Amino acid sequence: MSVTDKKEKNSKSRLGVKTGRLELRKTIDSGTIRQFFSHGRSKSVSVHIKKVRTYKPKDISESKEDHGKSMGLEKEEKLSDKEKEARSKAIDQADKKNIENTVDDQQTKNNIDNKEAVSTTLLKKKVDKSNDVKIDNDNIPIPVKDLDYDRSLKNRKDEEETENKKIGKRKLSLGRDFLGRKNKKKLSIHQIFEEDERQRSMASVRRARERERRMSSSEGGGAEATKKIVREVIIPEVITVQELANRMAIRSADVVKTLMKNGVLVTSNQNIDGDTAELVVIEFGHIVKRVSDSDVEIGLVDNIDNSEGKPRPPIVTVMGHVDHGKTSLLDAIRSTDVVSKESGGITQHIGAYQIETINKQKVTFIDTPGHAAFSAMRARGANITDIVVLVVAADDSVMPQTIEAIQHAKEANVPIVLAINKIDAEGANPKKVKQDLIQHEILTEDVGGEVVAVEVSATQKKNLDDLIESIHLQAELLDLKAVYDGPSSGVVLESRVDVGRGVVSTLVVSRGLLKIGDIVVAGSHWGKVRALINDKGEKVNSAGPTVPIEVLGINNVPQAGDQYVVVESEYRAREVADYRKQAAMKKSHQALRGAEVISADQMLSQIKEGQRKFLPIILKTDVNGSMEAINSALREIEHEEVAVQIVLSGVGALNESDLMLAVTSSAVVIGFNVRADMPAKKIAKQSKIEIKYYSVIYELIDDVKKLLSGLITPLQTESFLGYASIKKVFKLSKIGKIAGCEVTEGIVKKGAKVRLLRDNVVIHEGDLSTLKHHQNEVNEVKQGVECGMSLLNYNNIKEGDLIECYEIKSEMRSI
Repeated sequence: MSVTDKKEKNSKSRLGVKTGRLELRKTIDSGTIRQFFSHGRSKSVSVHIKKVRTYKPKDISESKEDHGKSMGLEKEEKLSDKEKEARSKAIDQADKKNIENTVDDQQTKNNIDNKEAVSTTLLKKKVDKSNDVKIDNDNIPIPVKDLDYDRSLKNRKDEEETENKKIGKRKLSLGRDFLGRKNKKKLSIHQIFEEDERQRSMASVRRARERERRMSSSEGGGAEATKKIVREVIIPEVITVQELANRMAIRSADVVKTLMKNGVLVTSNQNIDGDTAELVVIEFGHIVKRVSDSDVEIGLVDNIDNSEGKPRPPIVTVMGHVDHGKTSLLDAIRSTDVVSKESGGITQHIGAYQIETINKQKVTFIDTPGHAAFSAMRARGANITDIVVLVVAADDSVMPQTIEAIQHAKEANVPIVLAINKIDAEGANPKKVKQDLIQHEILTEDVGGEVVAVEVSATQKKNLDDLIESIHLQAELLDLKAVYDGPSSGVVLESRVDVGRGVVSTLVVSRGLLKIGDIVVAGSHWGKVRALINDKGEKVNSAGPTVPIEVLGINNVPQAGDQYVVVESEYRAREVADYRKQAAMKKSHQALRGAEVISADQMLSQIKEGQRKFLPIILKTDVNGSMEAINSALREIEHEEVAVQIVLSGVGALNESDLMLAVTSSAVVIGFNVRADMPAKKIAKQSKIEIKYYSVIYELIDDVKKLLSGLITPLQTESFLGYASIKKVFKLSKIGKIAGCEVTEGIVKKGAKVRLLRDNVVIHEGDLSTLKHHQNEVNEVKQGVECGMSLLNYNNIKEGDLIECYEIKSEMRSI
């Protein structure tokens, strides 16, 4: 190589580290592939292949060598042979040191425990080599330092090795399938960055210690290994096998085995009674605690003595016979006109009112119906009352419902105040009323008794003040008191369904203060009080003891006479109501089992056989009390051939479902003070069903009796007509035998029933087919006249036989 070529080469080479060109290359390659599906379908899909961008710098050793060559070209010619040898030795020693360092790092990674020993031996080797070879420090080049890239690569490898060690330990502690399950689950940020090993939970540690303690105690023969945990097991009236096993903390299979040993074959999902469950619990060695479903009613009403309360107004029930003037008397006291609003002029609902006298003393009156059908209402009125006002008309004296009212008052053990009404009417005789009442142990003060008698007139408002004064006198003797604090309770007098307002219940408060928003349980129904309306139609916020009040908000129509109580929460109200519903259902089922229940099939078979006929009835009334009264009155209608079958009875208007039931059951639809809605009227028109509306109870009962009478088979009676003796027998080819007869007694009619007598023995019964007199058809033949007769489908007649002629009359019967 010439000198000029060397100069050109040196001029082209530049000082510095030679590196490649730095640039950003495309990391995403795109393309399309063809994806094939079933049934010959295919689809072209675009695919993007993303490459991971890496930055790899050029090897520093090559750059150093190039740099050293470029720098030392000019000096290379000036170095001597000794300097060249020394330089080559120094380079070889530096290379050996780098190799030893790499070997050193590998040994430290593989053998962590012998790290110090290996490092000391390597140091000794390095010292020996450095002592053997003496190099001029000025001529030795500076060793190349590790770049940041190499250092980070080395740290990453170390972290991977430590992570692999942790994973190995986890596999040993958690099992083979743990990592596979864990990778399938979603990872949280805490799990990703968690570097510590998974620790055992406290429950796992506790179980392990308990297991060790049991093993140690069992090996040592301790008593703790065989000691059972005795639990208190609560047993209701009915419980499933699985629930019983859970309460004893044992397997249900063990309970089933125990029951099978005792002869009870059940599965884990079946119910067992409380007595059987108690035997099982005792056999397993646990403590039994029996509870009943009726425990939900414990503490429902506080047993607070009313004698510790404040004085309260008396509750007075007005009772007596129908049309004796009970409601008119109350109207005169209240200065109202309730009688004109009642259908037929008789009371058919329980009415509750409260009046205030001139002395600002209050009295609560309860007006009960006097009709015979409302005996249940009178009984309820007598049970919740303090004083009974017995109203007897002076012109009518003692009547059946008067006697019944006296019996109700005696059963309730309440005092009686006698009010002799209609003293201004014609034929009024108050003395006769007092004398008639003596027979029923009602002795007035006039004859030495204790019953106060007041002669009043409702129409002329005579002696009304004396009647109220007598009531207050009796109330003072009774010393009536009530508790005004605490939860309210009382009695349901009446309940109905109003359009737009829903269920409206008339209550009489016995104790406590009833407020808007209170949660009330009435019988098997409950609700939240939305509004309170007094007897004058005014809205009030609260009602105290002896106050009659209308309540809106109960979810269903409660039964008249049910007790109501205020509870603390809706949960308690629902619990008590559900228990009472179940108890009522059980009671009704037991009653049906004990009574003779006639099914639909039996009813049809009895109708076909002619044994008994039934009249199905669907009844809807305005209030619950009227429904009960009509039901009881209809059930009292008894006959051996016909009976009333009440398919449905309820409170409220007649709706579509009621008429659909009437179509399927062919029932008579009756509405008492209610009407049918438009959908129900359409169904009735399409199916040609007649809806009977009533507003007076005795009219309803009379019509039902007439319908039942129509079902009764009429009474058939036999009426004798006459005798005819056969004088001669003629044979005709077309007609058969014709008997020439003479009527010896009575008359003979065409189409009548006949009996053929031979030697005074009946040999045939049938109909008379022809009756002729001198070749002419006649309707009847009188005594002493000859005629020709032929019997229907019978020819065995002889001379000397006697024909008895009679007819059968049908007579309608009534209940």
